[in-house]
Amino acid sequence: MNILVVNDDGINAPGIQALVRALSEAADVYVCAPDGQRSAKSHSVTLGQPVTIQPVNFPYAKEAYQTSGSPADCTKIGLQFFEEAGIKIDMVYSGINMGSNLGRDTLYSGTVGAAAEAALSGYHAVAVSADDHQATHFDVAGQLAVDVMDKVYGKMDPHTVISINVPDLPKEEIKGVKFVPLGQRYYDDKFHLIEDNKYELSGQPADFKDQAEEFDVTAVANHYATITPLQFDFTDYENLETVKKWGFNI
Repeated sequence: MNILVVNDDGINAPGIQALVRALSEAADVYVCAPDGQRSAKSHSVTLGQPVTIQPVNFPYAKEAYQTSGSPADCTKIGLQFFEEAGIKIDMVYSGINMGSNLGRDTLYSGTVGAAAEAALSGYHAVAVSADDHQATHFDVAGQLAVDVMDKVYGKMDPHTVISINVPDLPKEEIKGVKFVPLGQRYYDDKFHLIEDNKYELSGQPADFKDQAEEFDVTAVANHYATITPLQFDFTDYENLETVKKWGFNI
């Protein structure tokens, strides 16, 4: 089994180091990661300008590259470069992200975006996130990343991304694993003036206490790890029937 590992926090982030170490016990691991922080880049790719791509040493990885590109670029580059070198990639993992990717976070997330690029390219993909921007507990996330390998590879639609979110807690404080859909996560955020003509977006997640525990947002807040399958067909099939009745003609 050959696994490509990517992320959005950068090649020196502790999360990707923990993920590579965990996966290396079950597979040969190859890395392609950004040379710095690329959070909230979603599924963006770099167009109209060159990206730098450099080989680097990475503990527990067979080979690794760092790049100036986006997380989705890392997926594309890793798949291309390693396969051109005769290495057939079987699965792509993205993470471990420093911060959860719950509910609507998935639309902004570079971690999920990098996994989505793999899925759209026909590769089994897993996104792994820890619920703290200063996370220090990666053992459960690493364990679940390994555990899903045999459940996903060759058994699920490769166009599905498995999204794993884990509380940043010691293993004994995590209550278990819930298999749940995305919840509704809203943000109270605004652009704030820093200096003349320069603004910065900042804020916090809004209250979600009215949501049931059958959703990822609440389950993680209540100290459960969550696993959610994601697909990227944004069609609203229920309302498709409604708009068909509009009957516009040109």
